[in-house]
Amino acid sequence: MRVGRVRQDRQVRQHHRTFRLLGSLLLAAMGASATGAAPAQAASPVPLDRVVPVPASVDPGGSPYRITRDTRIRVDDSRETRRVGEYLAHILRPSTGYRLPVTAHGAGGIRLRLAKGPFGVEGYRLDSGRKGVTITAAGAAGLFHGVQTLRQLLPAAVEKDSVQPGPWLVAGGTIQDTPRYGWRGAMLDVSRHFFTVDQVKRYIDQLALYKINKLHLHLSDDQGWRIAIDSWPRLATYGGSTQVGGGPGGYYTKADYKEIVRYASSRFLEVVPEIDMPGHTNAALASYAELNCDGVAPPLYTGTEVGFSSLCVGKDITYDFVDDVIRELAALTPGKYLHIGGDEAHSTSHEDYVKFMDRVQPLVAKYGKTVVGWHQLTGATPATGALAQYWGLDGTSAEEKAQVAKAAQNGTGIVLSPADRIYLDMKYTADTPLGLDWAGLVEVKRSYDWDPGDYLPGVPSSAIRGVEAPMWTETITKSADIEYMAFPRLAGVAELGWSPASTHDWEGYKVRLAAQAERWEALGIGFYRSPQVPWPTA
Repeated sequence: MRVGRVRQDRQVRQHHRTFRLLGSLLLAAMGASATGAAPAQAASPVPLDRVVPVPASVDPGGSPYRITRDTRIRVDDSRETRRVGEYLAHILRPSTGYRLPVTAHGAGGIRLRLAKGPFGVEGYRLDSGRKGVTITAAGAAGLFHGVQTLRQLLPAAVEKDSVQPGPWLVAGGTIQDTPRYGWRGAMLDVSRHFFTVDQVKRYIDQLALYKINKLHLHLSDDQGWRIAIDSWPRLATYGGSTQVGGGPGGYYTKADYKEIVRYASSRFLEVVPEIDMPGHTNAALASYAELNCDGVAPPLYTGTEVGFSSLCVGKDITYDFVDDVIRELAALTPGKYLHIGGDEAHSTSHEDYVKFMDRVQPLVAKYGKTVVGWHQLTGATPATGALAQYWGLDGTSAEEKAQVAKAAQNGTGIVLSPADRIYLDMKYTADTPLGLDWAGLVEVKRSYDWDPGDYLPGVPSSAIRGVEAPMWTETITKSADIEYMAFPRLAGVAELGWSPASTHDWEGYKVRLAAQAERWEALGIGFYRSPQVPWPTA
């Protein structure tokens, strides 16, 4: 009898435990349903060295910091610091569901502070412990880059726009970080296919996550002129009326362009506008007959061939035209640089090319800007302080490389964009549905596994200003295309530009790169799943 009662009591207790367990699971499921998220899981914080670009120095240790509903974002009493704080709050609020007030008062939490130190213009220090996270920098750009690191130290779900369960842990320890190069760029060709202001903004946000600081906009080409010029209005209204394949094209009003510049600046990117000349100018030549040597305007062009067009070097009106364009574009552009192209001018004789560049480069200086040109500029005499953007291949002739090296030895800065390494429009494999392959196939490892510091023979390492990843758009028509071709290669270019050469290691990088997949998915970025990268399985 007693034995039976004991068994009965055990059964009752077991049933109670079962009901409590089922009740807990039901409540968790109900909570997940209410927030649209899965139940919270036990989690370890992201290691401090799991960031892309990898930081210059990492010293892990100590307790992690946990963001809670009581967390505040503390800022110095300055407009620039508050602006970065509000940006951070804008990132964190939707996914955490927390208020995260931005304030100059209180203690603990996430602190953004300006202070003197060995940070340079863009470097920062991040300290994390049980009581809070502090990002310290000499200027707002450094704080902003530190915020990008903080984002990557949080779970990828922090990027979502609905409440997620967390927990929101930041690993304990210290990161000290400064960039290797001051020029870490991405170029977007809006001439072959036009992209709207909102599409450009979306790309800017993606670039900012990886500490890219230059947005090079290719604003004119044979297929389309994309910026309004008041003194030559048909450039935009007629020259901008088509694109590759004959689509509707488009152009930016001055207000549109200013908005792109403003938005890029809010993400600490400098816009570098390019008007390509004397070649790649059919859209301009079609718009104004007088720019042609024979006074006859060619038809608009919607193909993809290059090298057939040229401004008329011998006409004075050509330089009136260039002066007006540079003057109006410089007035819209607060950044230091203006890109004058100069590549593939196959219809311009060498003598005329040199004559043209000798007359045009002083116009850039006249309006307060510094010349940037494709590396063919070194075939003329680059202006003092000019930058040459090298886009050659491993197979580029020794003579052409020597020409670039000589200019570098004479003081011309070099930005590296080797086409068979970091042209983002090159196909990954022969089966890639988008892109071109004239520079070869560029898989993820090839785009990462080189050193800008010793890439060009005869170019002193001190002449290298940085790297830039161009995205030409002959086959690119929408944001999803941009993202598929940029990711994952863009992250590697960013690391080549930011991280110390001593940290560059494919075996370690591919593991950190794989960890970015969940973040891209949370951000809605469709990317190429290279078989060279150990992506996490679903």
